[in-house]
Amino acid sequence: MPTSWMSRMAVSELSTYRWSFEEDVLRYKEHGFDAIGVWRPKLSDCGESKGRELLLDQKMKVSSLNWAGGFTGSDGSTFKESLHDALDAIDVAAQLEADCLVILAGSRSGHTRNHAKRLLAQALKILAEAAQAVGIQLAVEPMHIGCAHEFTFLTSVPDTLDVISGIGNSNCGIVFDCYHMAQDPNVIDWLPSIVPFIRLVQLGDSKRAPMGEQNRCLLGEGNVPLAGLVSTIEQYGYEGFYEVELLGEDVDHYDYGDILKMSMQKLVSYRT
Repeated sequence: MPTSWMSRMAVSELSTYRWSFEEDVLRYKEHGFDAIGVWRPKLSDCGESKGRELLLDQKMKVSSLNWAGGFTGSDGSTFKESLHDALDAIDVAAQLEADCLVILAGSRSGHTRNHAKRLLAQALKILAEAAQAVGIQLAVEPMHIGCAHEFTFLTSVPDTLDVISGIGNSNCGIVFDCYHMAQDPNVIDWLPSIVPFIRLVQLGDSKRAPMGEQNRCLLGEGNVPLAGLVSTIEQYGYEGFYEVELLGEDVDHYDYGDILKMSMQKLVSYRT
């Protein structure tokens, strides 16, 4: 687990959607980032072996592999197919020495909420054991209710922790995405209690609460109290990665290089 602040700054490949995997690795490194949140489709386009060699050559750490899940059948896959895909993702994460594998539950897809939770719990019990055997953390991601529908039925931290608590495996935690979970004005009050369960912090800002498509703005230009969140998370012992994830209309007109430069400047300012 990385400890120094500079080595814990990462960028999600979703932030540079039009770049290739190769360009992401080289350009992130060029802008001072030592870690990358790998998006599976880009890695697949590059080739897993070639991608791993490039990461090793550039001494680039992998903050996360994004994503596996959809256990409710919301993407058209059966439960068995989604489970097998997630097991494959665990294997890839282990080869990349990723810090965690992000898990998205899938939408309710016509199920009752309790049945959707049972499906997720059933999958996580199997996956947590497999992930633990190869040293991979699972990070289940809740999303804001305003934009979660296609991706997950988990729209709050308490609901997510409720599912995880039934797994009984310490290598299963949560993604704390500031864009989704820090829209609550009381977030700083309850944040310390969940820090032990956080496996990945994703940094995103917004000028308004999510509604429909995600729309993130540059770090520090929105209403999310990022500096206070980072300070609190650090104070209560978090030693994992901070992964910049920026996408949406408010950033679409920026050059990707400028996004990386401005994000790095803002991240450094949070710890000075």
